[in-house]
Amino acid sequence: MTTSASASRGFGSDVYDAVIVGGGHNGLVAAAYLARAGKSVLVLERLGHTGGAAISTRPFAGVDARLSRYSYLVSLLPPKIVRELGLSFAVRKRTVSSYTPVERGGRPGGLLVGGGEARTRESFARLTGSDREYESWRAFYGTTGQVAEKVFPTLTEPLPTREELRARIDDEAAWRMLFEAPLGQAVEQHFTDDLVRGVVLTDGLIGTFADAHDPSLAQNRCFLYHVIGGGTGDWDVPVGGMGALTDALAVAARAAGAEIATGHEVLRIDTDGTSPAEVTFRTAVGEGLVVGRKVLVNASPRALADLLGETPPVPAEGAQLKVNMLLRRLPRLRDASVDPREAFGGTFHIAEGYEELGRAYAEAASGELPSVPPSEIYCHSLTDPSILGPELVEQGFQTLTLFGLHTPARLFEKDNQGAREVLLAATLAQLDAHLDEPVTECLALDADGRPCIEAKTPLDLERELRLPGGHIFHRDLSWPYGDSSRWGVETPYANVLLCGAGAVRGGGVSGVPGHNAAMAVLGR
Repeated sequence: MTTSASASRGFGSDVYDAVIVGGGHNGLVAAAYLARAGKSVLVLERLGHTGGAAISTRPFAGVDARLSRYSYLVSLLPPKIVRELGLSFAVRKRTVSSYTPVERGGRPGGLLVGGGEARTRESFARLTGSDREYESWRAFYGTTGQVAEKVFPTLTEPLPTREELRARIDDEAAWRMLFEAPLGQAVEQHFTDDLVRGVVLTDGLIGTFADAHDPSLAQNRCFLYHVIGGGTGDWDVPVGGMGALTDALAVAARAAGAEIATGHEVLRIDTDGTSPAEVTFRTAVGEGLVVGRKVLVNASPRALADLLGETPPVPAEGAQLKVNMLLRRLPRLRDASVDPREAFGGTFHIAEGYEELGRAYAEAASGELPSVPPSEIYCHSLTDPSILGPELVEQGFQTLTLFGLHTPARLFEKDNQGAREVLLAATLAQLDAHLDEPVTECLALDADGRPCIEAKTPLDLERELRLPGGHIFHRDLSWPYGDSSRWGVETPYANVLLCGAGAVRGGGVSGVPGHNAAMAVLGR
């Protein structure tokens, strides 16, 4: 056990301007900004590597495929952060937004969004029998696009008040639709086709357990963050995988002078709010202590409370299944009118009709695994084959990452492994219903002859990443406004800031909380 007198041995300073707890992408963003401003910065990371949930790994033994293991796509990362930090990082647009298969009248079909306006219009007309739904689609997303253009830039500005944001949007109908009335009302008013309604609603449910008409409006907040990214709502593929972003951030932080210490688990923060804070950590050889004039916590609000020895907030609960796969080739579709490379090139929706989503929520809320589990799939390698080794690319291998909805952590508490197996089988069965061959027949094998597929429940994510309740946003998303012109990262202690996904305007791979915490420290 080390003593406080020798606690900082091995570090470059006894007292740092900023000690950052957690080396996830937000912590690295904050470190890079502060170090570039001339501050002395120390990042303490529990794991043996940086990146948190925004990492790329080779999950299958002996296979040269570097998958974005936990987080998949980029939308909320402001280009200004990439530009200001000089990051060697890029994203690529997907040529198709989404494909949703469906069987009607005994015949397989689907809704393709992308490939040009004419192609999308024709797909809507073939599905619904007229142009009405497509025109409603254009009007609806025209409105969300106008809101996105006005709201997205505010994410890296001091927090506006509710009325300031409302005035900035300057559209009372849009404000009511997104900020006041349950999302289900807008979906039902604008659209009549069940499949179209479901595709729209899914953006309000990713990582959020709520009904379309939930009075808490949790679904509205989730929807808002999914349609404002970049001012367009586009979700793009990170070139080189999600780990390319966090690797670039670590390089930028170190180049600016920040120290990053992995294998250092922070145990507690002692502070009176005004004097420099003492941060106690543990390594493989014992405990130590370092002092920071400011402490930025890139962890959940629950973890922050634990570190400060305070009452924890209301428990969070994640509600998603994450599945990673490597295929020898893409499976054939029952809908022969669509090339699998198109269908899987965007977001492939499965069992996400409006009524199906409602039933799945009701079953999960009653304590049962959804009998028809909804999910969606992304194929990273179609847009960015660089994540695969050259031999795999040449042989036509592809990655698939699946995100299942309406699977709250409570459903796995009695038997996590058993529930995971049941849910995975049911989810793949829903996918297979739209394929001309089982997806399992297309799975690659690892060096030990095992199928290249892994599944993670909320409890798995809590254990591996310390996400509270497996919640990918650390807690329910907040509205992007507040009651003062602060940054949305403040805590009751003036010298302790929250820079993780649980901050106001947190959630997703954005770097926004890290940027805002750094700006708060710098007094900008």
